Amino acid sequence: MTRGRRRVMLVSRIKAVYHMPTTENDIPSGSIPLALQSLFYKLQYSDTSVSTKELTKSFGWDTYDSFMQHDAQELNRVLCEKLEDKMKGTVVEGTIQQLFEGHNINYIECINVDYKSSRKESFYDLQLDVKGCRDVYASFDKYVEVERLEGDNKYHAEQYGLQDARKGVLFIDFPPVLQLQLKRFEYDFMRDTMVKINDRYEFPLQLDLDRDNGKYLSPDADRTVRNVYTLHSVLVHSGGVHGGHYYAFIRPTLSDQWFKFDDERVTKEDTKRALEEQYGGEEELPQVNPGLNNTPFKFTKYSNAYMLVYIRECDKDKIICNVDEKDIAEHLRVRLKKEQEEKEQKKKEKAEAHLYTIIKVARDEDLVEQIGRVIFFDLVDHDKVRSFRIQKQIPFNTFKEEVAKEFGIPVQFQRFWLWAKRQNQTYRPNRPLSPQEEAQSVGQLREVSNKPNNAELKLFLEVEFGLDLRPLLPPDKTKEDILLFFKLYEPEKQELRYVGRLFVKALGKPTEILTKLNKMAGFSPSEEIELYEEIKFEPSVMCEHIDKRLTFRSSQLEDGDIICYQRSPLLESADRFWYPDVPSFLEYVHNRQVVHFRSLEKPKEDDFCLELSKLHTYDDVVERVAHQLGVDDPSKIRLTSHNCYSQQPKPQPIKYRGVEHLSDMLIHYNQTSDILYYEALDIPLPELQGLKTLKVAFHHATKDEVVIHSIRLPKNSTVGDVINELKSKVELSHPKAELRLLEVFYHKIYKIFPPSEKIENINDQYWTLRAEEIPEEEKSLGPHDRLIHVYHFMKDPNQNQMLQNFGEPFLFVIHESETLAEVKVRIQKKLHVPDEDFSKWKFAFISMNRPDYLEDSDVVSTRFQKRDVYGAWEQYLGLEHSDATPKRAYSANQNRHAFEKPVKIYN
Repeated sequence: MTRGRRRVMLVSRIKAVYHMPTTENDIPSGSIPLALQSLFYKLQYSDTSVSTKELTKSFGWDTYDSFMQHDAQELNRVLCEKLEDKMKGTVVEGTIQQLFEGHNINYIECINVDYKSSRKESFYDLQLDVKGCRDVYASFDKYVEVERLEGDNKYHAEQYGLQDARKGVLFIDFPPVLQLQLKRFEYDFMRDTMVKINDRYEFPLQLDLDRDNGKYLSPDADRTVRNVYTLHSVLVHSGGVHGGHYYAFIRPTLSDQWFKFDDERVTKEDTKRALEEQYGGEEELPQVNPGLNNTPFKFTKYSNAYMLVYIRECDKDKIICNVDEKDIAEHLRVRLKKEQEEKEQKKKEKAEAHLYTIIKVARDEDLVEQIGRVIFFDLVDHDKVRSFRIQKQIPFNTFKEEVAKEFGIPVQFQRFWLWAKRQNQTYRPNRPLSPQEEAQSVGQLREVSNKPNNAELKLFLEVEFGLDLRPLLPPDKTKEDILLFFKLYEPEKQELRYVGRLFVKALGKPTEILTKLNKMAGFSPSEEIELYEEIKFEPSVMCEHIDKRLTFRSSQLEDGDIICYQRSPLLESADRFWYPDVPSFLEYVHNRQVVHFRSLEKPKEDDFCLELSKLHTYDDVVERVAHQLGVDDPSKIRLTSHNCYSQQPKPQPIKYRGVEHLSDMLIHYNQTSDILYYEALDIPLPELQGLKTLKVAFHHATKDEVVIHSIRLPKNSTVGDVINELKSKVELSHPKAELRLLEVFYHKIYKIFPPSEKIENINDQYWTLRAEEIPEEEKSLGPHDRLIHVYHFMKDPNQNQMLQNFGEPFLFVIHESETLAEVKVRIQKKLHVPDEDFSKWKFAFISMNRPDYLEDSDVVSTRFQKRDVYGAWEQYLGLEHSDATPKRAYSANQNRHAFEKPVKIYN
C-alpha cells in the first residue's frame, strides 16, 4: 500500500492504543504508540482527512519506503507484531492476542492403527483460497478438508511404520476479531509470473462458523462460545499484479451505514456497494439496443475484496465501544487540541490571506543574533525575524504604533528601509521609506515594493541610540550619505560576527572611520585593520580587499553594502591559522559540508558525522574517515555514494580516486546528498580493484558439509587459478583429488567452467558457484558412458502439478545397457538415503520439464541419446520425492506480489 492508502487498515483499531504509555516529551514521528494515538484522535475529532505521514515516519520509513508498494495484509501483520511488542510491560499487555489470536490443530490420524499426531498453532489472520471456491464457506470447507495419506504417500507412524492416514486441520477457537485474507495473488508456473485471481467470490454479512454441527471445530473446542460473526470491514484491491490501489468499506459501529475510505475521500455507501460489488468476477455492460439480439459484452472486474474483518457477535459490545475523553491521556488531549486549534487558525488565516500583508521587520538585534551563528553571508534570515500580520487598508503610520508597542521604540525614532534583491542575488537594505510612502496604507506600500503576487513586505528598522542608550531621531540622509554594515572576523577563533553600521560620506575614505571601527571591535584606537567588501556568495564567493586610501564612491560602495574587517594579519599568521583572512574563511564556510557516514552493512543508521569541505579531494575525505575509524591506511577505506531517490547506497562503490572532490561524491543527478557509506577493507582499495572476489561453495566429497570460501585473485586469472587457490583452503578426500567449478541456479547445473576461462566476467551475485571433487569414475569414461544431470523434484499440488526442483543437483555417470534398478543402487549409495525413504522415491526422464517415469527394467542410457537440446539441464534424470529440508516457519510472504519489497518497521 502506498502511503496515503495505509490509512484504511488503521481506522478501526483498538481502544487499548490510548492506554499505551506515552509522554508529553515524545515525538509522534519517533514513537509508534504516540503516532497511532495521534492518528486515532484526529480520525475521531477531525472533520477533514488525516495524514499518515507521522505514522510511517514512526515506522522508520524514509521517502522510498513510503512510496514503495507493500502488501496490505503483511503490513497489518507486522504492525500487530510491533504493537504487541510495544505493549509488553504495560497495562494493555496481551491485548493484541486477546483480540486477534485464534488457535487451530494440525493432525495426522492413522486409519488402521491407534496412532495420532497433532500440533497446536496460533494465528492472527487466515489465508483463504479464492481459486476454485465460490464463497467464504467453500474456502473454510477446503481449509479443513481431510487429505488421505496412502499408497506412495503413506505416513511413517513411529513404531507402526508406514500407515494409511488422514491429515487435516481443525479450529480449537476463533478470535473475537477474525481477519481473513483472500488469496487473490498466486504464482502461475505455466506463465512463470505472479497473477491476480479476479474470480467471483462471495462473502456474507453474517458468518456462522458453527454451521453443520461445528464441522470446522476440533473435539476440544469450547462449544459454549457461539462463533457467529458480523462483517465489519472490507479491504478492496483495485488493479493488477503490477500495481494498484487500496480502499476500504467500513461500518465503524456495525450499523447498516457503510463508509468508503478512499485516500482522503470518505463517502457513505449502501450494503450492496460494500458487499456484492466487491465480489469480483465478470460484469455485463447494458445493451445499447435492447431490442436487437446482441450478445452481451462482459468484462472482468479488477476491483475486488482482498481482506475481510469480522467481529464476533457475542464480543461486539466490548470491541465496538465508545472512546471518551477520559480514555485519552491528558498530555495527548492538550497536545492534539493545540494542534487542532493551530490548524484551524492557519486555515482561517489562509482564507483571509488576501486581506492581509505579512510585514517582516529586521533589526540590529536580529543581525547580532544571526550573523556567525545562523548565517554567514548577507545580513539576515527574514524567516527568523519578527513578523506582523496587518490588514492592507491600515495606514502604515498606524502599523508603526504597533511596532512601538512591540519593541518599545517610539514612532518618531523609527526609520524603515526597503530591502532589494540585487542582480548578484544578494539581498540588502536599499533605501529608506519617504514620508509620502509612510502616509499610504500597508497594501499600497506592498504593491510599490514587491510584485503583486507577493504577500510579504520586508523592512529594516533603523534606530539610533545616544550615549545614554536612549533612542534618537534618525539623522538626515542625503544622497552623499551611505549606510554600511560591518562584520568583524577573528581568525584565532574562526569567528565572524556583526558589530554595527555607520553612515559614511561618499567622498570620504575608510581611513576616516578606522577609529570607530576599532572601538566597535573592542580594539585599541591605533590597531591596524584590513577591510574587505562582501560582494556575493553564489555560485562562488566574491570578497575583495578595500583600498583604505580610496573614497567610498571610488570603491563603488553604496547603501546596504557589507564590509568585513579584521586585524591586519602578520606574515606568520598564514601558518598559525587555518583561515587567516576574511576571503579564505568565507570560502571555507561556503563550501563546508557536514557529511553523515554510515557503515555499508547498516545503511539505515548514521555512524558518525564529519565537517568537510566540498572542495576536499578524494584523498582528503578518505584520510579523515580513516582517522575517525582508527584505520592506519586511508587507502583501505572504500566509499559508496547515496541514491537520493531510493534512499539506498548506490550499487557500485566509488573507485579509488575515481572522483576529484567531495562535491562529486555527494551529487546524484540534479540532487545533492549529505550521506556516504563506508567500508574498512583488509587490503588497500587500489590493490582490491585489480582483484576479483568470488564466493565459492565447496561441497566435501565424503562429509555432508558445505563451506563458503571467498577467493580473491587478479582479474586476469582463470578458473584453474581459482581451483588451485581453493585446494590450499579445503580438505580433500585424497592428495591427488581434482576439483571443478560449476554454475548452479535454482537447483540446476547450468555450466561446468573450463579451467582456462577468465574469471573477470563470472557473476556470483545471481548464480551459486559450486566447487567439488571430480569422482574417479568420471575420469575414465568409456566410449558409450554418459555423464548426465540428476535433479531432485516434486509436484506442487497447488500449481497444476507443475515440477519444482529443490536440493543439490549433481552429475552422474551412466553406463551402456545399465538398467534403472542398477542406477538406483549407485544413487542410493551416493546420497546415503535409508531404504525406507528411498523405497518411496520415483525416477523419471525429464525433458523440457515433462516427466516420463521409468521402470526398474528400463535402460537409462537409451533416453539420453538426443543431443540437440539447448543445454544439458533441459534433459535430466529426476528424483521425485518430498522435500525434507526445513521450511521457514513464517510464510506470510508467499502471497506477496513479486514486485513488492517485504514490509519492515524499523523502530
